[in-house]
Amino acid sequence: MTLFSPLNFKPSSVKHLYQLSSIVPAPSLFSYCLENVLRTNSDSFLRCFCAGPIAVYDSKVNEKEIEYNEQQKKVATSLQRVYEEIQSYSPPKKGFFSKIFKEKSRAPQGVYLYGAVGGGKTMLMDLFYSCVKMEKKKRIHFNAFMVDVHKRIHEVKKTVVKDPRETKPKPFDPIRPVALSISKDVWLICFDEFQVTDIGDAMILKRLFTELFDNGVVMIATSNRPPDDLYKNGLQRSNFVPFIQVLKDHCEVVSLDSGVDYRRRTLAGAGKHYFVKNQDDAEKAVENIFKQLVANENDIIRPKTLTILGRDVVFQKVCGQILNSTFAELCDRPLGSSDYCMLAQIFHTVIINDVPQLTLKNKSLVRRFIMLMDTLYDNRVRVVITADVPLDQLFLMKKSDGIGDHDRVLMDDLNISSESENAVASIFTGDEEMFAFDRTVSRLIEMQSEEYWNQWDKQR
Repeated sequence: MTLFSPLNFKPSSVKHLYQLSSIVPAPSLFSYCLENVLRTNSDSFLRCFCAGPIAVYDSKVNEKEIEYNEQQKKVATSLQRVYEEIQSYSPPKKGFFSKIFKEKSRAPQGVYLYGAVGGGKTMLMDLFYSCVKMEKKKRIHFNAFMVDVHKRIHEVKKTVVKDPRETKPKPFDPIRPVALSISKDVWLICFDEFQVTDIGDAMILKRLFTELFDNGVVMIATSNRPPDDLYKNGLQRSNFVPFIQVLKDHCEVVSLDSGVDYRRRTLAGAGKHYFVKNQDDAEKAVENIFKQLVANENDIIRPKTLTILGRDVVFQKVCGQILNSTFAELCDRPLGSSDYCMLAQIFHTVIINDVPQLTLKNKSLVRRFIMLMDTLYDNRVRVVITADVPLDQLFLMKKSDGIGDHDRVLMDDLNISSESENAVASIFTGDEEMFAFDRTVSRLIEMQSEEYWNQWDKQR
C-alpha cells in the first residue's frame, strides 16, 4: 500500500490505476475513479483512490443503487473526516516504556449518528466500515457488545484470587482489564443501534468507555436518540449522565434527518414473508416456504436443544439452519440478548408463528420481541412471520397500558411508590418500548423484501 500513498502517487501514472483494482471494493467504483482522474486529473481522484465514504457514496448514487440525499452526503463528509484521520493513526502502546516517556497519541474524534428510523444511518455506517482496510475493526450491535462485556467481566472476576487471611474482600473493579482486552483486539468499533435500556449497562458505561477512549479506541455509532436522550427517565439516571459528556468529548454528534423512511417505501411490496392468520391461507403459505427451505438442508425435522451460557433452550421444530418456532417459544420465556445472538449465529432463517398484537400490558414480551428482531436484522437472518394482525397494526400502544401487574410487583420489590420520582422511569411507563416500535416496524418491512432475503448469502 505504500506505493499508492497519496503523498507519492502521480495521477499521470495511469498504468498504476489498474493495480488499484485489488483494493477497490467494486468494479463500478474503480471505473468511477478512473473516469474522475482522466477527466479532472485533480485531487478529486484521491478520494476515489482511497475508496473513502464520499467516493463510495457518490458511486452508489451514480450507479443508481441509492438516491442522492443532501443530509446523507453531509454525514458521509463527517465519516470521510474520520476515514482520513485514521489512515495515519495508531493507538498508544501500553507498557513500561510508554509510562516512562508518557507516550500519547490523540485518537481521532469518532461520530455519533442519530436520527429517525429508515433514514440511512446503518447504510452509511456500513459504507464507512467497508471502506476501512484494517484488521483491528469491529462492527457490532450495541446489545451484543454489552453481552460480550458482561461475559468478560464475569471471566475477569473468576481470576481474582482471594487471600484467605482477609476477612473482607478487597474492592476490585474489573472494568479496566476488560476495556484493555477489548482495545487490544480492536481499536475501531462501529456500533449499530446505540441504546441504553438496562440499568446494569447504564451504571458501567462511563467507566468502560472512559477506559476504551483512553486506550485509543475510535467509535462510530448509530442511534435513534441524541446523546442527551439516552437512558431517558431510566432508574438512577443521575449516575449515567456523566457518560453523556464523555461521549460528546470523543465523538462528533451528527443528526441525520433525511425526511424519508426508505424502508417503508417497500411496504407496497411487503407481505411475501409476513402473513396475517385467517387471511390468504397463511398457514399453508408458511408451510410451503418451510418445505422449500428444508429441501436445501442436509438434515431432518426434529427438536433441538441449544446450550447457551450453561442453560438448555429447547426448540421443537428445527431442520439444519432453519428454525420453525412460535412467538411463545421465542418471547414468552426468559430469553435475552445472548440467547438471540446465538440463534442468529446458528440459523439463517427463523419462522415465527402466532405473533399476537402487542401492547404495553406485558412489556417483557414486547422487549424480547424488539430485541429479537434487532438481533436477527443486524445479522441479516431471514424471517417469516404469521401474526394476528397486519404489520402496521402489530403494536397497539396506549399510555394507559404502561404499568401492569408485573411492573407493580417490581415497584414493590424496589420500594417505589406510584407517587415517587422513580415511578416515571421508562422501565415502568413503557416510553422506551414505544420509542423503539417505529424502528422495529420499519425493519420488519425491510425484512420482507427480496433484496433483504438475498443479502444473507453476502453476509455469510
